[in-house]
This record gives sequence, structure tokens and C-alpha cells, in this order.
Amino acid sequence: MIDLARKKLFLLDMDGTIYLGDRLFDGTLDFLRRVRERGGRYLFATNNSSRGVTAYVERLRGMGIDAVEEDFLTSTDALIWYLRGKYDEALIYAFGTRTFRQQLSEAGFRITDKREEGISLLVCGFDTELTFRKLEDACILLGDPKVDFIATNPDWVCPTAWGSVPDCGSVCEMLFRATGRRPKVIGKPEPEMALLAMDRWGCSKEETVMVGDRIYTDIACGVRAGIDTAFVLSGEGVPADVEKYGVRPSETYRDIREILEKMG
Repeated sequence: MIDLARKKLFLLDMDGTIYLGDRLFDGTLDFLRRVRERGGRYLFATNNSSRGVTAYVERLRGMGIDAVEEDFLTSTDALIWYLRGKYDEALIYAFGTRTFRQQLSEAGFRITDKREEGISLLVCGFDTELTFRKLEDACILLGDPKVDFIATNPDWVCPTAWGSVPDCGSVCEMLFRATGRRPKVIGKPEPEMALLAMDRWGCSKEETVMVGDRIYTDIACGVRAGIDTAFVLSGEGVPADVEKYGVRPSETYRDIREILEKMG
């Protein structure tokens, strides 16, 4: 059982957890209000590294959520946190969108999108501006064992209004088939996003909970970070996923409304 009364930091997946498509779930606004009334904090956690959070802020505001940029935690944020102290002076090839490169550059890292001498790290994000030149550059760079390889997230696809498009995980699989190299992954299901959130907001593991509808990303992230996890059945996940993926949540809830009801 999760002692929800003790939780101060709620890490929330979005699609399937607080809304589905363009429909905000019943109880979402009341839940967010309750967290704030109790002096807690919530963060919307996303693996999408192709853009900044402005689009998410606008989308949630359109649904009635009074969101600000500080309410979001992306895999790019976690990547920057992970890189600090390890690659501060490195020349980094950023395989991703212009926004992705800009975020890394503004964080103080030496960034390039051209193959040149001195590159010691290739970082790969969800790239909606993918070109063959980037793929070729990456393959050449990964042929050098001294060049490290990090990816923002392992997602195979990113959902769209009409279906799915290849996400960072699919591109990294293509690079693996070409080079034999696999990246260090940062986003969910790895623990870095949860660890960053606790570090940034000064909360302990006992005070933090991950809420999501996917066992293999959201819940796995929380488990690997050593925090409680709330699995909601309002999105993609079904109870059978617990055995399928071998990842056990702390507790399973019908939806965000049931979590609200059990917060007291």
C-alpha cells in the first residue's frame, strides 16, 4: 500500500494518466489542486525530446490546467543533469532537432551537428528533422570506440493523430544494426528522470511517487529509482502487463480519480 498522505512529489505521466487524446480525465483538476493545497509538488514527466515544453504548456492550458514550464520534466532535462560533471568540456554531436541542440547549448555544453575533429560524445534524441547525413555521421562517429553514445529515451514510436512515427529507440536500433553500438539510455524506464526530480526539489524517495499507465516505462522508472509507483488503468496498460514485463507497481488504481479519493 502507498501512504499517499506522506507523498510530497508526484511524478505524472500525461497521455493515458491525466488525459487521453484531447479529453481530460475526470478528477485530474481536483487531484492537481489537492496536491498543491497540501503543499506538495507535481511534475509532468515526458520522454519526448524533440521540442521544449512550450507546446505542452499550451496544450494543458487548453484543457484547463494552469501549467507553467517549471511543471514539466523532460528526458532532455534528465540528459543535461546526467551530462553535468561528466562532459562539461566535451565536444558533443547532438543528433536531434534544432530545439534539442539549442537546449543543450543553452545549458552550457559545446554542441555541434556536423562531424568534426574532437567529438567525444554522440547524444541522440527524438528527431523529427532526421536526415540521412545525420545517420551517416552517427555511424562514422560510432566506429570510434572512444566516442561515447547516449540516448534520451528508448521509445520505439511516438503516437500521432493518424498512427505512429519512429521515435528515438527505433533510430538507435537502426544505428545498432549498422554499428553494433547501443547507447546509455536516460529517459523512462531508466531512473534518471526520477532521480533528477528528487534532486531538484529536495524530496526523499519516501516522499516521492511515480504515476503512470505504462508498466514498461513509467512504473519501471519508479521501481529502478527506488520510489513508490502507482499504476493507473486509464490508458495503455492492463493488469496482465505486470506479469508480462516482470515489473510490479506498489499499487494499481482505476484512474487518477481513485488516487485522489485515497489521498484523504
